[in-house]
Amino acid sequence: MFEYAHPTRVICGAGALARLGEIVRELGLQNVLVVSDPDIVACGHAPRAVDVIREAGVRAELFDGVRENPSTETVDACLAVAKHQGVDGFVGLGGGSSMDTAKGANLLLTNGGAFSDYIGEGKLKRPGLPTVTVPTTAGTGSEVQSSVLITDPATHRKMICRDPRLAPRVALLDPDLTRTQPAHVAAATGIDALAHAIESYVTTRRTPVSRMFAREAWVRVARSVERALAEAPASDALADMQLGACFGGASIENSMLGAAHAAANPLTAAYGITHGIAVGVMLPHVMRFNAAAVGDHYAELARAAGLWSNETVGRDGAAEALTARVAELIAGAPACTRLVELGADARDFPALAEEAAAQWTARCNPRAVAAEDFVRLYEQALDD
Repeated sequence: MFEYAHPTRVICGAGALARLGEIVRELGLQNVLVVSDPDIVACGHAPRAVDVIREAGVRAELFDGVRENPSTETVDACLAVAKHQGVDGFVGLGGGSSMDTAKGANLLLTNGGAFSDYIGEGKLKRPGLPTVTVPTTAGTGSEVQSSVLITDPATHRKMICRDPRLAPRVALLDPDLTRTQPAHVAAATGIDALAHAIESYVTTRRTPVSRMFAREAWVRVARSVERALAEAPASDALADMQLGACFGGASIENSMLGAAHAAANPLTAAYGITHGIAVGVMLPHVMRFNAAAVGDHYAELARAAGLWSNETVGRDGAAEALTARVAELIAGAPACTRLVELGADARDFPALAEEAAAQWTARCNPRAVAAEDFVRLYEQALDD
């Protein structure tokens, strides 16, 4: 038995940003806060979004204080602006950090308290204000998710709140906006999109719907990520990546993630490693760890990408072919593929492993994974 509900309307296509004013007006909004970061302001996307909204006769103000891995301090600063402006809706414009900041401020504006009061699932008492998400990267899938991930600045622990009332009303996917990503951002988010597809396909909470989204996400990302990261990316590759990332987000919404993400979060907290890079370092090792527990699922993904047929190799060979291709795509991002290159210290692994084992996503991994398993995974990723 499973349930499926997808409350976010998705509008996809080059030039979709031009419809932002129309969308917020359709939602009945009169005063919105556009939540973004300084880089998105500098490249012109945020000022354009504000202008488009105002041209539709809707008041719009800009909060541009988002930082990577947003903390409760960032959310509180956004909340203060939202209260001062008396907003009745939010637009999250940028990467996952901007969208999470908008969701977090929305949560606190409508429900009160501190973000830590809502850690877990289904803790909201009241629905949030309407939120429109406009991703400028292709990776997080946050634009269609009812979860928000915020960092505790004191402990650097990532806190997750998941509630269907946090789901954005509308997601605008405009692949033209992803052209301005710096190369390192495009690489990290592309790896994250890849990992979302692979992990969400095999979690213990997977459903036929989540697997459908994950398989399509994998096919699109796998065939396009190399061209999307080229110096002059092809338009169809950028569109594939953005839609693939969105499908990956929809899959996570219905299945969660696994041990690669559980292992990555402590690495980001301890060493400041960008989330997508941390996930990418761990993913091939986690895939090999999981191979014996996922049945034909890795073989199905290998077949979908043209990496396997029954006539060539068996199921184990298919799983290794898939893992090798994933490792190849990650290495070609380009990105560091060993923890030693990222400043990790093996002496920290027992403590990091305990944190990884306590992550929500660890409980959804297809193979039971304990702290001692995470120590071995970190050791494998150190210099392999």
